[in-house]
Amino acid sequence: MSKLSRRNFITYAAGGTVALAAGQIHAHDSISFWPSGTPSGGRDPGPHDPIREAENPDIINPPITDSGTLPNLRYSFSDAHVRKGSGGWTRQVTQRELGIATTIAGVNMRLNAGGIRELHWHKEGEWAYMTFGKARVTAFDTEGGWFMDDVQIGHLWYFPPGIPHSIQGLGPDGCEFLLAFDDGNFDEDSTFLLSDWFKHIPSDILAKNFSIPVSAFAVLPSPQEEYIFAGRVPGSLASEAIQGAPKSKTIFTHHMLAQAPIKAPGGTVRITDSSNFPVSKTIAAALVKIMPGGLRELHWHPNNDEWQYYLEGEGRMGVFASSGQARTFDYRAGDVGYVPFAMGHYIENTGKTPLSFLELFKSNYYADISLNQWLAGTPRNLVTQHLELDEQFITALSLKKNPVINSQ
Repeated sequence: MSKLSRRNFITYAAGGTVALAAGQIHAHDSISFWPSGTPSGGRDPGPHDPIREAENPDIINPPITDSGTLPNLRYSFSDAHVRKGSGGWTRQVTQRELGIATTIAGVNMRLNAGGIRELHWHKEGEWAYMTFGKARVTAFDTEGGWFMDDVQIGHLWYFPPGIPHSIQGLGPDGCEFLLAFDDGNFDEDSTFLLSDWFKHIPSDILAKNFSIPVSAFAVLPSPQEEYIFAGRVPGSLASEAIQGAPKSKTIFTHHMLAQAPIKAPGGTVRITDSSNFPVSKTIAAALVKIMPGGLRELHWHPNNDEWQYYLEGEGRMGVFASSGQARTFDYRAGDVGYVPFAMGHYIENTGKTPLSFLELFKSNYYADISLNQWLAGTPRNLVTQHLELDEQFITALSLKKNPVINSQ
């Protein structure tokens, strides 16, 4: 069965004019959810959002292989509330927005040049991927060691729970990045902020703690003003070094794009977990790139749920949930996807440009099981009796894992 593309979706309208500018369709217009000749399905003559429908062709016109009531596995950062500050903005996708996402929550943050995400810490581990510009991150460990590094596109950082840190946008145009926290119920408002704590400590206690007069704390900034605030672009790393204190022995940043990729016929995969980024004990990740027409092979993950962030391109994901349930979802840059533990799935590039996305897991290691490789590693007679497929299928099975397959 053919599926609707963004380009040909409107050709399924039967009569009437689609008012794209207003994001509306006339009540007498209708859309055929199925190609002509298909006995099931029909028209929807009522109100529509054709722009939304065109962006989600596999929701409005699901493949015949879809079945059951698998929960929603997609949410867009474009639908998330934006919190603005004098130094940038932030928005989040948590379990509140995507109910199925219990293991990981995501935050998309922008810092202007000099913009500061104030000194803070979390109960959760914080993992990050840089998507634009340059930033400076700082941290302070439990041994009294300081850490500071400059990061750019394709770089990661990870701060374990309770480790205080900061982020600042550098020149010429600041930065943007994805933050991932190892708890789906994470909320940015639950952050431990430096300014917030100071506002909730009696002035005489502050004076005793820092051995200065009470008058020094007469006026303190508001936590609402400090969360993300405008600041000065810092000097070089060398000029900002902390004198008289040891550097941390822990490396909190990692250059993911500098890793040699796993090359496959249809694209590439880079895997970062505690094996090559030791500090990252609670989040493992893969950066996947699929060329047009390519496929992230049929597989599942035996260690935890998968939380996805789409960086570029367009694609669709089909998920098998057992018990006769399966659904297909469409994704593009800025979308979040989710696959519950052990559910089989594939991701196909449906666009004309590369499709890139991150796979994140609440785990210290990355693991997947390839359907193709599994069947190749199973006795032939056993596979044949299960699927009743001929020798052509058995011969095509591969003991070598090909995580990304090219178009045929």
